[in-house]
Amino acid sequence: MIAVIDLDVKLAERTLALEAKADKFEDEIEISISDLLALQQPMASDLRLVVSSLKISADLKRIMGLSINIAKIPGRIEGGHIRPPINMKKMADIAAYMLENSIKAFETQDAELARATAARDEDVDKLFYAVWVELIEMMAKDTSIISRATYLLFLIRYIERIADHCCNVCESIVYLTTAERVKVN
Repeated sequence: MIAVIDLDVKLAERTLALEAKADKFEDEIEISISDLLALQQPMASDLRLVVSSLKISADLKRIMGLSINIAKIPGRIEGGHIRPPINMKKMADIAAYMLENSIKAFETQDAELARATAARDEDVDKLFYAVWVELIEMMAKDTSIISRATYLLFLIRYIERIADHCCNVCESIVYLTTAERVKVN
């Protein structure tokens, strides 16, 4: 997001370079889970841990993919921002908070933290719709900004989806700790 806010293409490129490292971590997680299932034959809570870990890994991969899409935006916006990205930054800050706390909830197996973290998705959704309406109205008034505004529409959608994947992580944590399958957002 810093790269987007500052339209810093070099920072965006450094972010994009991290994709291979993240892919390697995901491969290692999948191998570890496969080995665990094949060699240990986990039962009950251990099996919930394995299943939850696999689901969380998939959500983290999707978050990474959305983050990569965000990192591509600075190289595509020419001529500066059409508006200060204040609410977009707020959205990203909440999504980053959700990601950090969902991981913390997994590490500590804290279902209440997971539920509280997922509750923040509503804040992201409200900002998403407010910014979306604002951008559409701006494009209707000034068609010369459509290209730049479209990238910002993609941006807010990516951030909104990151928050949704954090909610999925939180649902996996609630399942892991309580054996309940719940929707937390």
